[in-house]
Amino acid sequence: MKKIRVGIIFGGKSSEHEVSLQSAKSVYEAIDKNKFEVVLIGIDKKGKWDYYDTRNYLLNPNNPKMIGLNRPVNSLQLNSTLQQAQIPVDVIFPVLHGTNGEDGTIQGFLKLLNIPFVGAGVLGSAIGMDKDVSKRLLRDAKISIADFMTFRKNEKISFSKIQKKLNLPFFVKPANNGSSVGISKVKNEGDFDIAIKEAFKLDKKIIIEEYIKGREIECSVLGNEIPTASLPGEVIPTHEFYDYDAKYLDANGAKLVYPAKLSKKIIERVQEIAIKTYKVLEIKGMARIDFFLNEGGKLYLNEVNTIPGFTKISMYPKLWEVSGLSYPELIEKLIFLALEK
Repeated sequence: MKKIRVGIIFGGKSSEHEVSLQSAKSVYEAIDKNKFEVVLIGIDKKGKWDYYDTRNYLLNPNNPKMIGLNRPVNSLQLNSTLQQAQIPVDVIFPVLHGTNGEDGTIQGFLKLLNIPFVGAGVLGSAIGMDKDVSKRLLRDAKISIADFMTFRKNEKISFSKIQKKLNLPFFVKPANNGSSVGISKVKNEGDFDIAIKEAFKLDKKIIIEEYIKGREIECSVLGNEIPTASLPGEVIPTHEFYDYDAKYLDANGAKLVYPAKLSKKIIERVQEIAIKTYKVLEIKGMARIDFFLNEGGKLYLNEVNTIPGFTKISMYPKLWEVSGLSYPELIEKLIFLALEK
């Protein structure tokens, strides 16, 4: 039987370049080579696309702080017309986190090339990436979220007005970014200006969000028109909050519990809201849905990740593993969902 040619695209210009390399490494190692022929397509930090040798495509592959792309074996020509952009694969598995990977841009390009791809389409990716737009849609759908305010560059931002509306502490976040990059927890006015500057370095639009005290619960969703939800997991950070370092650089940055120790009622509620969110935000393929669970048992939708972390210890594949779907089976399922879509 002829193998399906899968192009794994990874790297990219975003601040999550190194995370993408770690995820791609795990996907490549787990994919069933008896069923799939893998083509590695790396994008460097300047945006150049190249083919990479499967035997040595990464530098320092086991060091998250030093990981990088090795020398390519061949340049991938992406010229001015789509007809010249030849990518000889049957399906693409984008393992690109953050800007230009998770926001609909690569999805639109692949759609124009008529190449099937894993994950959400243009609309679902763009909505999922924009915290402001996604929160407004969730609010309209009567899904509980933290109270928030949105600001753009050059708008006047008053600390006293924000404090009056959201109380202290609160979070400042770039509207379009992932992996907690550029996010700050503001406890007093002294933190405020620095937090605003950090968020605006990464986006022209920021959100300032109410702090919800509670357990951090995550749920994996898989599927196109009829999605299914995994058992939920829990993140217990050892840092101030689950920031970039805690997720990817500090091996002791957080304790991941899968499945989470929750009542049957709460588990069913998490799964129900996760699937509703998935549909409201027009997501297909996959997403990790993140919640806060307060002491009173109320769930608040935090955010969605349409290309979640895919390392061997990442919550998305781990939750499917404890739900009965192994990592290689998950990758295969995602590829066939892409071809079906």
